[in-house]
Amino acid sequence: MLRRDGTVVTQDDECRAASGKWVSAYDGKTFTDASKMDIDHLVPLANAWRSGANTWDQRKRKEFANDLNHPQLLAVSAATNRAKGDQGPDEWQPPSQTYWCTNARAWTSVKSTYRLTVTAAEKTMLNKMLDTYTP
Repeated sequence: MLRRDGTVVTQDDECRAASGKWVSAYDGKTFTDASKMDIDHLVPLANAWRSGANTWDQRKRKEFANDLNHPQLLAVSAATNRAKGDQGPDEWQPPSQTYWCTNARAWTSVKSTYRLTVTAAEKTMLNKMLDTYTP
């Protein structure tokens, strides 16, 4: 994920990101130290569990947790990822409001793809975030 989401990323002998540049979509901050980044599950695993993943078999849970085909995993600043925790958009929004629309679209896409439920409060905030789009 760090290689995919960064630029000019080099790796050490153990495949760890040794250098590079990353821009955290959640807060718009730029980092050159990979240790300041986290890999975020856009829809947190605990949120997914509460939204229907509790009925999935182990194979589907693993697919969801490691999904590289949908906007489910992204490199973001460790600080924003930890502030987010397992909260949904009704409880936490990215500090960078310019990312709200993209975040809401990605959240909706992941929830739809995996047929996860959305609470009324979540839907209300997602609509507000989608309304922030400016061309």
